[in-house]
Amino acid sequence: MLVLEDVYKFFRPDQPTLRGVDLKVERGEFVFITGPSGAGKSTLLKLVYRELTVDEGRVLFCGRDICRLTDKSIPFLRRNLGVVFQDFRIIDHWTVYENVAVALEIVSMPKRLIRSRVAEALERVGLAGRGPELITNLSGGEQQRVAVARAIVPEPALILADEPTGNLDPHLAIDILTLFEEINATGTTVLFATHDHSLISKRDHRLISIDEGRVLESQQGLKHWPGSGIHTMTG
Repeated sequence: MLVLEDVYKFFRPDQPTLRGVDLKVERGEFVFITGPSGAGKSTLLKLVYRELTVDEGRVLFCGRDICRLTDKSIPFLRRNLGVVFQDFRIIDHWTVYENVAVALEIVSMPKRLIRSRVAEALERVGLAGRGPELITNLSGGEQQRVAVARAIVPEPALILADEPTGNLDPHLAIDILTLFEEINATGTTVLFATHDHSLISKRDHRLISIDEGRVLESQQGLKHWPGSGIHTMTG
């Protein structure tokens, strides 16, 4: 589904943020991406989302080189991607329904279908019947669930989660992780970026570690990483 081939990204000419990244993610996988702040986790996700473009190498999504997409084609790419951010990026003065529905309104989906899709998405994230409420009435964990609902309502093939539990307490963080796992169980591929080892250690998903722009990988999570090297790498 997703392939990165010898990818480099520079923000300074003498110091690549990503250097020679090779990565392959199969359809239906759940993959943790970890590493310290500034290691390149968010940059990698932004390349997939085409918020950034590569300086060298290729990024293939469903067999298509997204680096070659024109600006007009990027919205069509993003219809197949759901993105969840650490800071939620929801509109405070909108209702729950409005924050989720906007993902479908921008592609001119019929209103009747929007209503049914939003209701289904809110039910999946545990917010059934909460559509009319203002975002400001929700807790932080509930607001992140709204952000997840907005990401899944277009029924994307791939969800990119960039530190989605970073602003939540440990109990809520586990709840949100479990929610992503439930979404993954329906067949949606998930890339979950986090520096929180307490989350990673509780699960046995494939683990990719980024440090100084380079990638190391374990097929079966933190507990299977040889020795203690990952702790040195990721702080």
